[in-house]
Amino acid sequence: MTNLTNAQLRNLRSQLIVEKAAAEHRLASSEHYGLDASLRDMSGDLSAYDNHPADAATETYERGKDLALHEQEELHLNRIEAALAAMEDGSYGTCKTCGEPITLARLEALPDTLYCMVHSPRQHVSDRRPAEESFMQPPFGRTSMDDHEDGYNGFDGEDAWQIVESWGNSDSPAMSENRDVTSYDDIGIEADEADGYVESFESFVATDITGTRRYIVRNQAYDEYIEHDEGDHLLENERG
Repeated sequence: MTNLTNAQLRNLRSQLIVEKAAAEHRLASSEHYGLDASLRDMSGDLSAYDNHPADAATETYERGKDLALHEQEELHLNRIEAALAAMEDGSYGTCKTCGEPITLARLEALPDTLYCMVHSPRQHVSDRRPAEESFMQPPFGRTSMDDHEDGYNGFDGEDAWQIVESWGNSDSPAMSENRDVTSYDDIGIEADEADGYVESFESFVATDITGTRRYIVRNQAYDEYIEHDEGDHLLENERG
């Protein structure tokens, strides 16, 4: 049995009837949120067969939104009708799950509810995620093949990122993986990676176009090579 007075039931019934009329009016005035017309009629296109899906992206999004709004309105109407039926059989105001009385404050806020706050089915949000997300996490490291396969030297996700990163990013030296970085040019991921060569000395030894004259390019790799006491110190006497 409900613990509501006749006056409270009349007020709640009136509120439900008003909400039902408003929902039915929204459906009728919007032609069921535009679903009475086909997507072709809505877009004005004679045919969608010869169009790339991206050409109809806005129309597809709007149709999906209309479907969601229409479904929510229909569910709202179903809840209202179920609540009105519960008033007729005398079960309104009592939780269908536990049988305990539903508080008046909750009924005034949600007159179409048939459950108490504890057992409300709408409070349980599904934690299921699309299966595709398993291939999206992590967004970067999963394609860094040199971390997964020994000896892999092909083009992978890390190389793709480094190419894009070379055009600039929002990082600062404080965010660099290299704690000794002194230049914004060196704050990228593996900025000291050998690019286009294997041994470090290959980046600063060079010849002319004929291959007869040899010389040294005194770049950062050369300075680090000498600083680490590698190679032949006679190279220091060469002139670039």
